[in-house]
Amino acid sequence: MLENITLFTHSSIRIRTGAGTIYIDPYKIEGEPSDGDFILVTHDHYDHFSPDDIRRAAGEDCILIVPESMRESAQQAAGSVGKIVTVKPGEACETDGLIYEAVPAYNIMKPFHPKSAGWVGYIIEADGQRIYIAGDTDATKEAETVQCDIAMVPIGGTYTMNAKKAAGLINTIRPAAAIPTHYGSIVGKKKDAEEFASLVRPPVRVEIIMRE
Repeated sequence: MLENITLFTHSSIRIRTGAGTIYIDPYKIEGEPSDGDFILVTHDHYDHFSPDDIRRAAGEDCILIVPESMRESAQQAAGSVGKIVTVKPGEACETDGLIYEAVPAYNIMKPFHPKSAGWVGYIIEADGQRIYIAGDTDATKEAETVQCDIAMVPIGGTYTMNAKKAAGLINTIRPAAAIPTHYGSIVGKKKDAEEFASLVRPPVRVEIIMRE
C-alpha cells in the first residue's frame, strides 16, 4: 500500500486503492490529472480546501467528502464534482464503496483549529489496510485511540503537532508505518521530518515521502 501513496506539497495526498483514486486536501496540484474518484477535505483553511485544486484533481463523477461544518463552503467546489457528502466527527461511513471514519481533529492549547469547528481527519479502509490521515490536529485523546496500519500525521508545529508530539502519538498508537506531513512549505522543514523519524520507536517504520 505504501507504494500507492503520494505526498505532494504540505498535506496534499493521493492514494490509489481498489475502491478508486483518493485525494486528501489537494493543494498546488500540478497540471490537471482529473483522476480523483473521491476527494476528502479535512477543514476549510485555504491550504486544505482549495476549489481550484479540487477542480484539477477531480475525475468524472468525483465525490467530495467534507465535514458537516463545511456544508455551505463546500458549494464553492460543487461545479467540479458529481456529489458532495458531509460527515460528522466520530462518524463511520460508506460512500460508493469507500469505507472511512471521521476522527475529530483539533488543537488542545492553540486557537487555530478549535474542537467546536467540527473539523476532522480520516481513517480510510482500503485493500485490507487502515490508513489514518490525521488532518490538522494535536495529539488528542481521540487520535490516541486510533487503530491503523499506516498513519500520516502533521509535524510542522505552529498550527499542529511538532515532530516530538507527533512521534509521541505514533509511539502510542503503533501503526506498522508512519508518514510525516504538513511541513516543507507553509510551516516546518525537512529536518523536522528527520527529527520525527529519529524519535519514533521500532518496530514502527517511518517513510519520508514528501515530494520536493
